[in-house]
Amino acid sequence: MIQERRREKGGSTEGDDGRCSRLGWMDRWIDGLMDETPELRRRGVPLANDKVLVVENWGFDDAVLFLWASRPVISVYNESGAVIGTVPRPDVFETPIRPDLVNSVHSNVAKNKRQPYAVFRKAGHMYSAESWGTGRAVARIPRVSGGGTHRAGQGAFGNMCRGGRMFAPTKIWRKWHVKTNQNAKRYAVASAVAATAVAPLVIARGHKIDQIPEVPLVVCDSVEEFVRTKSAVALLKALNAYADVEKVIESKKLRAGIGKIRNRRYRQRRGPLVIYNEDKGITKAFRNLPGVELVNVHALNLLQLAPGGHLGRFVIWTQSAFEALDGVFGTATAPSFEKKDYHLPQHIMANPDLARIINSDEIQSVLRAAGPKHVKRPYKQRKNPLKNKQVLKRLNPYAGVVVAKKTYTSSTRNTDFTKTLVSLE
Repeated sequence: MIQERRREKGGSTEGDDGRCSRLGWMDRWIDGLMDETPELRRRGVPLANDKVLVVENWGFDDAVLFLWASRPVISVYNESGAVIGTVPRPDVFETPIRPDLVNSVHSNVAKNKRQPYAVFRKAGHMYSAESWGTGRAVARIPRVSGGGTHRAGQGAFGNMCRGGRMFAPTKIWRKWHVKTNQNAKRYAVASAVAATAVAPLVIARGHKIDQIPEVPLVVCDSVEEFVRTKSAVALLKALNAYADVEKVIESKKLRAGIGKIRNRRYRQRRGPLVIYNEDKGITKAFRNLPGVELVNVHALNLLQLAPGGHLGRFVIWTQSAFEALDGVFGTATAPSFEKKDYHLPQHIMANPDLARIINSDEIQSVLRAAGPKHVKRPYKQRKNPLKNKQVLKRLNPYAGVVVAKKTYTSSTRNTDFTKTLVSLE
């Protein structure tokens, strides 16, 4: 219906980035909202925290983007994909999305899983070699002792020698782990959770969510009791989310490089992340699906919420896990129950559209009128005051008097001298 309205107005049925056609369920949701309560066009949509969304004279893109971030309730789906209820949206989804912070924290946290490596401490030194010293017109590098073989007399030990050690041999006592501030890690996790509810970010990350009913996707708690993989597959197919698993299956490739003989022979994409509250068998049901990962809501990991430091992981929540987010991260007015003295980060600006604020009638009505436009010269030409009289006069207003007096004096002297010469003649 919305696409038809836009077509009647002469607009395109797809957004600037071509995502409108892939989010048809959003069109149907807005149409259903308007059809059920026609008064909303005049009175607005009531939201959380006593806010009201006035949809009158709104464009389609403005309404969709606002409703994406401001939906007060989220639908809950059962095993067959039917809606059985709703849950309020936790305040953690209003956290500012900081790709820069997520990327930097992810880089540091990922370093803590590295395995120490080093070369053999005797590598390159397992020879009997000694320098020949000076006086033989050869380099003073240690040379293999003995005779009767090509190896005798060849250089050894040095990093420039064949069979020698490497420069600065690696040691296992390197500083492998990196400490990251606790508040930065919490901010990054909260930001990654908020990004999972933004469909354009999830789509941009490569997840196949064209046909899923809603983002974020919440299922009932009975899913936590699944113990069979076929039950998990049936659930994903009922929610139209199995396409993301098929994408992972098709992406499995042989790893390039030496890693293929180091117990990581294949590489593949990431699939859905299932977040649960209590493990009653759900980990056994989903663990055999390619690309699917599971994590407890009380132990969220940035490495899973934003793999590679990229925001927008496709997440499937259980209802109890979704409801526990307010206790894990806190709300806009209350601190976290599980993290001591932790409050959710707030936006620096309530409305980041600064151009729209400045150009609004409320701001423009109290500003002074713009003055004449003054365009500065692109460069300032420096002039010599000893040659340019105007510049000299600007620097020294008395210079004109001095020059005039000097000129008058010189002209008077010349006249007197001329008179003297005439009289002498």
